[in-house]
Amino acid sequence: MEDCIFCKIIKGEIPSFKVYEDDQVLAFMDINPISPGHALIIPKNHAANLAEISDGDLSAVHRASKKVMGGIEKALKASGVACVQLNGKGVNQVVMHYHLHLIPKVPGGPDLPVSTWEIIPGDMDEINATAEKISAALKNG
Repeated sequence: MEDCIFCKIIKGEIPSFKVYEDDQVLAFMDINPISPGHALIIPKNHAANLAEISDGDLSAVHRASKKVMGGIEKALKASGVACVQLNGKGVNQVVMHYHLHLIPKVPGGPDLPVSTWEIIPGDMDEINATAEKISAALKNG
């Protein structure tokens, strides 16, 4: 896609801090990191989101994420890594090219906002009704 910043990074038209690359994916540092070591993994084939990415590219992104996460944990002594993937402007996806964020919790660093929220029990009847709606939508295509 011509105007996609991630496609331009893949083509080498925009510089990046690469940490991993193979035939299907590219992993590079996020230039607006939530924590030190925050990396992005993207497929080389353009797909806007989870609904559009091919099964093969999705598998490749997640296989690469295991490798990159291991490197992050080893290099930064991270106690954990949040894997975050957003789909659509409504949830603040900014670049419309599928990407997986790997966000490490580094020693001495603050809690990650993506992994800390108050656990409040839900309404079981409401949860059940929502599950039934989703299940029906899946059955009806």
